[in-house]
Amino acid sequence: MLPKEKIIVGLEVGTSKVCAVVGEVLDDGNIMVVGVGQANSEGVRKGEIINIEATVECLHAAVADAEESAGVEIHNVYASVSGGHIRSFNNRGTVAVTNDEREISEEEVRNVLLNAKAVNIPMDHVVIHAIRQHFFVDGHDGIQNPVGMIGAKLEADVHVIYGVRTRLQNTIKCIKHVPLDVANIAVSGFASALAVLTSEHQQLGAVVIDMGGGTTDYLVYSEGTIQHSGVLAVGGDHITNDVAIGLRIPMNRAETLKVEHGTVTVPTEDEMLTLKREVGLPDRQVSKQQLCRFMNLRVEETLTLVKKELEKHKLLDYLGAGVFITGGCARLQGLEPLAAQIFGLPVHIGHSLTVGGPTSAIESPEYSTAIGLVRYALGSQRDQHQPPSPLRKIGQSFQHLLQKARAFL
Repeated sequence: MLPKEKIIVGLEVGTSKVCAVVGEVLDDGNIMVVGVGQANSEGVRKGEIINIEATVECLHAAVADAEESAGVEIHNVYASVSGGHIRSFNNRGTVAVTNDEREISEEEVRNVLLNAKAVNIPMDHVVIHAIRQHFFVDGHDGIQNPVGMIGAKLEADVHVIYGVRTRLQNTIKCIKHVPLDVANIAVSGFASALAVLTSEHQQLGAVVIDMGGGTTDYLVYSEGTIQHSGVLAVGGDHITNDVAIGLRIPMNRAETLKVEHGTVTVPTEDEMLTLKREVGLPDRQVSKQQLCRFMNLRVEETLTLVKKELEKHKLLDYLGAGVFITGGCARLQGLEPLAAQIFGLPVHIGHSLTVGGPTSAIESPEYSTAIGLVRYALGSQRDQHQPPSPLRKIGQSFQHLLQKARAFL
């Protein structure tokens, strides 16, 4: 059995599935996926918990599957969060450099980052991530590390992601009932981007669109830093619902048709598909053209909403690496050309490029979030093993939320 300190587990609590990925930290500091567990999700709607008991059962099943797959015992996890309540914005902090030499110290860096992170959000919300972007020294931008530089004014930009405290606590509560400890959380879109994008993609500029069952998370990198992120409360379940209503069939039949015969490219010539009925009832014929039209309309609408957000923030011209689509819906046939038509950019069906492991896991877009959580955890653990630094606290505000959650439970 692998040593406990060598194991990191990412746990995605999604609308369609619960997925646990077990990663082993190698001697060279990289990650190898050594086990995967999955279960159909119950009790989660649009990325948020609506039935704790049902969700806990699914978590049990996925974690047990991962333990058997990896041959380890799982005690703590890094978990994903999503939902339409999650918001983000960019913020700038400013401090004056007051020492006699005007040399910027780590103390000034700590203060400017704390200043940038001190944002006004509603009382019932909490900051999940405060991710450093760039520093400015006397107006000179794009500075990665200002320590030791001479200047009178230090500024810092951060990308702040926040959400409703109680909704985040419900996810933690479910995981603690397994029982497992929650080491930290990360927003699904951020985790997926860590799995899908290389550092080169981040520098060139890219948008990652994680199309799950109940939500579509998106996150934009440009010049190596996060510029924008968001969550739409729409996903693959909405496609299935449109098919069910349009063809007047049950949801489970609609899901089967979507997966087995559906494409988001509407065929020019129609074909009749046979829908098997219950014993004693006649089979039914449905139009494949209609099926694909319902799918096309919903996916086009979702991707267009993301495009409008990018246009609103003037980001489309900074996506040199293009569009990366991941999540369960990335498997929809015809998605790549449709997305290319909408965005006018190169489109890639994204799978994990930043870890090693079984091809079946790292090349499956539906595992991107859980694998990205393992990457996020590795970065967090590296920070913890560094000598004490004033930068360590930035991006780790969730520890306060964990303390609140323990009191809440």
